[in-house]
Amino acid sequence: MWNLDRKSSDLPETVRTAVLVSGGGSNLDAILSAQKAGHLGSAQVTLVISSRAGVKALEHAAAYQIPACVLERAKFSSEKEFQQAVLSALKAARIQLVCLAGYLRLLSPDIIAAFRGRILNIHPSLLPKFGGSGMYGHHVHAAVLKAEEPFSGCSVHVVDEEFDHGPVIASARVPVEKNDTPETLAARILEQEHQLYPKTIAAFSASLIGAPHD
Repeated sequence: MWNLDRKSSDLPETVRTAVLVSGGGSNLDAILSAQKAGHLGSAQVTLVISSRAGVKALEHAAAYQIPACVLERAKFSSEKEFQQAVLSALKAARIQLVCLAGYLRLLSPDIIAAFRGRILNIHPSLLPKFGGSGMYGHHVHAAVLKAEEPFSGCSVHVVDEEFDHGPVIASARVPVEKNDTPETLAARILEQEHQLYPKTIAAFSASLIGAPHD
């Protein structure tokens, strides 16, 4: 569907991109490293939003001099007010593409509607297997091992109103080894995530050239 090897030099127009994070931000680091190297297509990360303060992801944003803000649910009187703050931040930054990278909160219908078809997420399993509410991090890999699956991997999908539910647009498969633990499996899958997500963002961004700034 998309050319995953296309470079920024082939796509001179910019697609303003926000990355939403909640923790360590290793995928954010991979995305920003690809951007610095000119391998993120027309996508240009111009904003990082974290749902938690003091996380490593914010250090990555600072290292690459990307504007970042912290929007914590506890700071708002209601879920609606919190989600509206996220939406307002995206609109104020004139974002065209939203990428979730370890963001652990479900986006509101208003955010989904404002960026319909322009929100991506990466999930550490081969969706639709081992997705949905509660399926993140260690929980995913433990479930894969319990089910004795021969393969796992990671999937990039378009985000809709449900956790890990939208159309999958790219994936990478990782064999499950006999003596794997959730930690060892996670480490090998994460290596694939760091390659797959920037390539997919680069390719997907080509379809958004000229998209409106919300």
